Amino acid sequence: FRDQQDEVVKSVFEGKDTLVLFPTGGGKSLCYQVPATVFEGLTLVISPLVALMQDQVQQLNERGISATFINSTLPGYEVEQRLVNARNGMYKLMYCAPERLSTPLFQAELEKLNLELIAIDEAHCISEWGHDFRPAYRTIKASLASISENVRWLALTATATPEVKKDILNNLEFSDSNIITKPFKRENLIWWVIHEENKHPRLSRSIQKAAKKGDGLMYGGTRKNCENWATEMNGIGLKSEAYHAGINGEERKAIQDRWITGETPFVVATNAFGMGIDKPNCRYVIHEEMPFSIEAYYQEAGRAGRDGSESYPILFHKESDFIKRSEEHTSELQSPDHLVCRLL
Repeated sequence: FRDQQDEVVKSVFEGKDTLVLFPTGGGKSLCYQVPATVFEGLTLVISPLVALMQDQVQQLNERGISATFINSTLPGYEVEQRLVNARNGMYKLMYCAPERLSTPLFQAELEKLNLELIAIDEAHCISEWGHDFRPAYRTIKASLASISENVRWLALTATATPEVKKDILNNLEFSDSNIITKPFKRENLIWWVIHEENKHPRLSRSIQKAAKKGDGLMYGGTRKNCENWATEMNGIGLKSEAYHAGINGEERKAIQDRWITGETPFVVATNAFGMGIDKPNCRYVIHEEMPFSIEAYYQEAGRAGRDGSESYPILFHKESDFIKRSEEHTSELQSPDHLVCRLL
């Protein structure tokens, strides 16, 4: 176990409602996967992204642990068959999106499932104060109201302000909860914040320099920007691909897989990329523009160095970026330099 993973697992076995606040790369998934292998019944994992579900299910199956997912990529008959399989005890873990819980088919099968643990991944999505608010997360408790009171509950996130933490606890009705927090400072990350009004030349040099350290990722903002940067880097010999919502789901999954295996060492993506993806040896994460919040920045930049080795989150900004973000949000933003001072 990494630090405090064993504490979470013990809390789950003791039947306590548990909220886990671990940094990106802190090993949250193991906190529900270990109990799932021990329980006789089913662990239901509520997860926000198709790619995240498929990635984790593939890894579990490769390790001989029976797991499945139900999501929008499957035809209706396949969803129904997997729910029947789950009812018959064929899986240790089943992943689904929160929107799935309220569907008539799922509700019809719910009471027939031998549920032992509900694990809510990316639990900050519950909160309207979170950086990635998703309304269906707020209905999880109501959608699962018919399950046994003996079912254990576990919520996990890498980004939770005090307001978000309070909202998660209230929404899930964790009255006597166990909150387990790991320090969020990661000693192996070397943070860079670079003010540059003419970003392009220095950004290009930084990518080429960082690429000598290993594989990396850049958040490029717009679809067009991602395509342009990938084309430019390919032109100088760094194999690169763009990732954004304009690419079909099957190809996005293939790009993700090629990045994880190292076949494509550099991906330029919109902020849809990377949540929950386990690539331990990502050596650098570059932001071409300011993220929307310190929580979003911490999670995205934290995809660097998940293996504990020295890695580099690099943020480029100019004055107009700060003005743009300030106009997009009613809440007060902090300057990029002050933002990273808070992280450190």
